[in-house]
Amino acid sequence: MIGVAVVMTAGTRPVRARLARAGSTVLAGSLLAVVAACSQGGLGGGAPSPGSPPGGSPAGSAAPRPAPAPKPAGFTLVASGDILPHDSIIRRAAADAADGGYDFRPMLAGAAPVVSRADLAICHMETVYGKKGGPYTGYPAFKSPPEVATALKATGYDSCSTASNHTLDDGAAGLGRTLDALDAAGVKHAGSARTAAEAARPTLLKAGGATVAQLAYTYDTNGYPLPAGQPWAVNLLDEAKVIADARAARAAGADVVVVSVHWGTEWQTAPDQRQLSLARSLTASRTGGRPDIDLIIGTHAHVPQAYEKVNGTWVIYGMGDQIAGDMINHEGVFDPRGNQSSIGRFTFAPPKKPGARWEVTKAEFVPQWFDTGRGRVVNLAAGTSDPRHPGIRETIRQVVLSRGADKDGLTLGK
Repeated sequence: MIGVAVVMTAGTRPVRARLARAGSTVLAGSLLAVVAACSQGGLGGGAPSPGSPPGGSPAGSAAPRPAPAPKPAGFTLVASGDILPHDSIIRRAAADAADGGYDFRPMLAGAAPVVSRADLAICHMETVYGKKGGPYTGYPAFKSPPEVATALKATGYDSCSTASNHTLDDGAAGLGRTLDALDAAGVKHAGSARTAAEAARPTLLKAGGATVAQLAYTYDTNGYPLPAGQPWAVNLLDEAKVIADARAARAAGADVVVVSVHWGTEWQTAPDQRQLSLARSLTASRTGGRPDIDLIIGTHAHVPQAYEKVNGTWVIYGMGDQIAGDMINHEGVFDPRGNQSSIGRFTFAPPKKPGARWEVTKAEFVPQWFDTGRGRVVNLAAGTSDPRHPGIRETIRQVVLSRGADKDGLTLGK
């Protein structure tokens, strides 16, 4: 949510004194006193006295000082995990719709209080959208109803990463429909593009007094080749490219650079070696002593993963699935971790000196669970009477803190 302050300068209307002749010396003296007062600004706006500088200020008086520029305000940013509409999710959205369409807003209602209160909210849209009216499909090649986009906007999301291993499930057409629907809903996006110009332009967002860039990348596209003649259609994860893009975003005016990465090993709560290596190298990259990247937010593994402060920068290795159907792991069995996730919330403060970074002054995680029986996101940090919730919350907490993030100040948020 962005506020704009308008400063209005009030002008002063001149006072004109009309003097009449009087036969009384007392009256004449009184009028002369009034004129003298006007010439010195005593009545708030007469003509300048002889010898006054241009603009009407009396000689020898100090000119009005301009008001100091307001200091930039800090902001809060939240980020959440994969939106992954399986067939069961699509059926639930149809059942929740009153008009015969698809309504995903009730599913996300449990996350809305956390998401909508943030100054900037980022989601991960893992799948692409099908044509209006369908057909729609779940796993393995997803085509989701475009009504997802309107639900994301209604929940409070400002932007979504769209680079994933499913970005090309329906080729360039599906990619284009997805970005068109997000545009129509008023949700920005990063990670895939319809044109070369769009791919070259960083996604810039306003939050508090900062300009925030969101960049997004995926490790793969499930073997689907990039569309012919469109090598820029999906951002593939490459260390050198991420750093170059971060520097370009900074040059384009970004105060804060956020990198969304679709990476990691599915069903593995511990970050893999590539995640650990990239986290170290990306957070170590600096220009003029200032980090090129200010926050890394990960998706893809289907299970919650750890948060960690690396080289002074927060990294979420994986947030888990925010919305997904009952999940079957690689062993072919139902895995409840596939419906567990977290929302990361970070409070950024303005630089303490020119050229310094915006600092994270508060880091929080909010544990979530998608109740597939009801088809609803549940905020596990909010008080509930469901006896299942404390155990799920504790499972997520242990994973999130498994690399010592609590020692760097990460706390449980609500």
